[in-house]
Amino acid sequence: MEELLTLKDLLLKGDIKGSLALVEELEEMSKDDKINNIGSYAIILLLHLIKQQVENRTTRSWDVSIYNSASAIKKKNKRRKAGGFYLTLEELSLALEEAYPDAIKAASLEVEEGLYDADTLETMVNREEILNRAMALISPES
Repeated sequence: MEELLTLKDLLLKGDIKGSLALVEELEEMSKDDKINNIGSYAIILLLHLIKQQVENRTTRSWDVSIYNSASAIKKKNKRRKAGGFYLTLEELSLALEEAYPDAIKAASLEVEEGLYDADTLETMVNREEILNRAMALISPES
């Protein structure tokens, strides 16, 4: 809120350069917020994809969680009024990559009731396959 008041003040003073700098900062803050939200959902999405792969099974609960997480990511990434997307496919892929270590840690607590530590679990999964599957689920074209 403080930034908007500062922006108003800069505009009233005719400080276009300062106003544009603040607008760029606000855009960056907004994008960071979108990335953080998408990252949180990505952890949940990846966690359940990892569990499916390691346990070679699925449950309705995991399927629902995967669907809900993918849907939330797509929703958060879509620009409502301006159209288009906040994150490019490359940025979405990077968000998944960054979420993956946290997903492995979380999965290590759940897979086979915590039987494997994160490092062991990492060796049991096909990281690329999981990331590709997640990307296919969250891609705007899907």
